[in-house]
Amino acid sequence: MGILMGVIMDLLVVLFNGFETLDVFGPVEVLGRLENISKISFVSLAGGLITSSQQVPVITEAISSLPLQSEYILLVPGGSGVRNEVENERLLEIMKQLTRNAQFVLSVCTGAVLLAKIGILDHKKATTNKRSFDWVMQQGTNVSWVKKARWVKDQNIYTSSGVSAGIDMALGFIADTYGEEQAEVIANRIEYSWNKDSEADMFYSLY
Repeated sequence: MGILMGVIMDLLVVLFNGFETLDVFGPVEVLGRLENISKISFVSLAGGLITSSQQVPVITEAISSLPLQSEYILLVPGGSGVRNEVENERLLEIMKQLTRNAQFVLSVCTGAVLLAKIGILDHKKATTNKRSFDWVMQQGTNVSWVKKARWVKDQNIYTSSGVSAGIDMALGFIADTYGEEQAEVIANRIEYSWNKDSEADMFYSLY
């Protein structure tokens, strides 16, 4: 059984131009099937139209317009655009508030660099995209980076490796929080072969 079977939460997804499409919609496909998720919000710094690196447009709400009193899961994707956002002081300040109020924080791929930059990964274990590993490590020198991992859980923070690893992480999060049976049901419904071993990254040897 999971630890929060009856708890209802929102899903808050932070977007920026140049986000990686699968980083977002892989986990959203999985998490959005939970009965415990009451609302999914796509948010950005200013709101409006945000476009992924694959030119997928998404209408977002401005982060400043959101009431943050409700319990929520925060999802932070990576993508080519994160290299610009890692120096965006306004976004980083708001990210500090979002992570402080979140019940859980989940990052995919290079999204971990934003978490590292604001310091919430300090003295915690984390992982990120193997192809960008050295660059991300430079942004968080106090983080215990785990290179050979599909995803890593440390307290209420989950970080995952490159792109599709976000789906495995989302299922792992569901297994931890709502029960493995729930995760299995969702994986089967989307006809996805779930890699349950967070320490086994089959792409590690490529990079």
